[in-house]
Amino acid sequence: MAARSVWLRELAAVDIDRAADYYLGEGGTEVALRFVDAVERAVGQIGRSPHSGSLRFSYELEIPGLRVRPVTRFPYLVFYVVGDEIVDVWRILHSRRDIPSAVAGDIDP
Repeated sequence: MAARSVWLRELAAVDIDRAADYYLGEGGTEVALRFVDAVERAVGQIGRSPHSGSLRFSYELEIPGLRVRPVTRFPYLVFYVVGDEIVDVWRILHSRRDIPSAVAGDIDP
């Protein structure tokens, strides 16, 4: 199967910006850039193998098809849904955040 295009929702882009700003302030430019690189790798892997993400939150939140993949070496999770032609990335959230509120409250499926 060919790789799918990945589309980041506005909230996902905001999530990345906020996390990168945090890492920039707390760890400096190098850490912030490593975070952005890790997110880009995770998103690339999702595009190449979209069905590999866990459906755990799909069941917990009762959102059909919601998948999650961790961002390597950072405590962030990428939440997405696989469509026929694209992968729709909803959010990129810290793993200690109130996931049900953030995902269910901010997303219009």
